[in-house]
Amino acid sequence: MNMLRVTPTIAIDERELSFSFVRAGGPGGQHVNKVATAVQLRFDAAASPALPAPVLARLRRLAGRRMTADGVLVLTARRSRSQERNRAEVVERLVELLRLAARAPRTRRPSKPSRAAERRQLEAKQHRASLKRSRRAVRDFDAR
Repeated sequence: MNMLRVTPTIAIDERELSFSFVRAGGPGGQHVNKVATAVQLRFDAAASPALPAPVLARLRRLAGRRMTADGVLVLTARRSRSQERNRAEVVERLVELLRLAARAPRTRRPSKPSRAAERRQLEAKQHRASLKRSRRAVRDFDAR
């Protein structure tokens, strides 16, 4: 049983991955029309026992359009002319995506400005106010 190690706690059985090979466009001359070198990887993330629910939720958000409504992740590699190199690249991209999803976001701790920062802000505000006050038209009190 071959396991694909993603993180120390997450390992995926390679039998959960399904590969299909299709013809890729691009350079290659007549050869490109004869050989299916592009690799399409399908991984049913929703049904995978290796992925905890929070990781699956983050994976759905990260994958975007690359994941179907039923939770099947579809990745394609067609950069290389070699089927084997494309296969290795698509597996590496899957592992990288899963590692990103496995990393829990840091919780935000609300911060409070220091007393000095609050004082500077108030001083700046008072300065702006006095500057604007000095630009106002001068009222003539004798005209009343």
